[in-house]
Amino acid sequence: MDFRLTEEQRLVQETARDFVDREIVPHVREWEAKGEVPKAFYAKMAGLGFLGAPVPPEYGGAGMDYVSFALLIEEISRGSSSVRTTVSVQTSLSESTLMLFGSEEQKKEWLVPLAKGKRFGAWALTEPEAGSDAANLATTATLRGDEWILNGAKRFISNGSLADYVFVYAREPGTQRHEGLSCFMVPKGTPGFSVTKVETTTKLGLRASPTADLAFEDCHVLKGNLVGKRGGGWDQAMRTLNNGRLGIAAGAVGVARAALEAAVKYAQQRKAFNRPIGDFQLIREMIAESAMEIDAARLLTLRAAHMRDLGVDNTKEVSMAKLFGAQMAMRVCDRAIQVHGGYGFSGDFDVERYFRDARILGLYEGTNEIQKLIIAEKVLGPTAKK
Repeated sequence: MDFRLTEEQRLVQETARDFVDREIVPHVREWEAKGEVPKAFYAKMAGLGFLGAPVPPEYGGAGMDYVSFALLIEEISRGSSSVRTTVSVQTSLSESTLMLFGSEEQKKEWLVPLAKGKRFGAWALTEPEAGSDAANLATTATLRGDEWILNGAKRFISNGSLADYVFVYAREPGTQRHEGLSCFMVPKGTPGFSVTKVETTTKLGLRASPTADLAFEDCHVLKGNLVGKRGGGWDQAMRTLNNGRLGIAAGAVGVARAALEAAVKYAQQRKAFNRPIGDFQLIREMIAESAMEIDAARLLTLRAAHMRDLGVDNTKEVSMAKLFGAQMAMRVCDRAIQVHGGYGFSGDFDVERYFRDARILGLYEGTNEIQKLIIAEKVLGPTAKK
């Protein structure tokens, strides 16, 4: 087993690290306060291929393997979890939907501009009454002639207010649970489609990443905007979420790494009893535990990414990486605040933001509890049905 990165993977990591230090770190506090990231910044990311990282070059992407992609997302998250969320939704969900299930025509028309950063995407599965129980979604899609008519609402949609293309999951009337679900690409500006609410600075974290509620009222989309197989939406959503969870696992490593680096710097500079606090055993214990857990989370993430590159099922492994990463990030960020003492609770140091941003990791794209159920089913087999 070779843990060394290839030359290409190392180059991605170094390029991303340099970009984050130059283009994100100096501006992230301003973006978080304003509740938005300038589009000019995303144009810079697009120029480096970051917004189409895993997309093949023939569709406008950088053609990165998924190990490289995980390394990229880790570095972006180290600088800003808000930026990481926008990039993850663009790549792991929106572009993955088209790469996995789109027709050749759809890839050329929609995937290319997404991969080049000329368009933004969002992925709309969650509803007011359908979160962890995703099969309970109520948004309907009725076929009438050459059009689908969508009615319903979506909630907590990252990039929802930014997106030019929204990939919406809806069911045909008369179907229940996992049956009759399909995915539709709804362009921005389609009559009957509206953004009803946008949250930025009022959220606990990710304040520069817009989270939107969406409404569909007799929203007409062309028959050709069906992505993938009619009625195959459940399997499509679950396969797509595996890619999304990989991005979150990598993001957990990134934000935890930022917190640890901040804690180390503070422990080396802050003095108590005429000594740097990093000399005290209990501080050193927190630093050691954080370093160990970050390494473990990174290895779980890279294993899941490597399996994705091999084309084998990584459902269990990616759920393990996401679950452990989400839990690890909270512990590491909490320790970083503890190392900073009262300053960690103030807004003067970035560890306060890292802690807030880490909390979402155990909620979106499958809560911690859902990941445990997935892992258990893979280990034990499906539960017996009565």
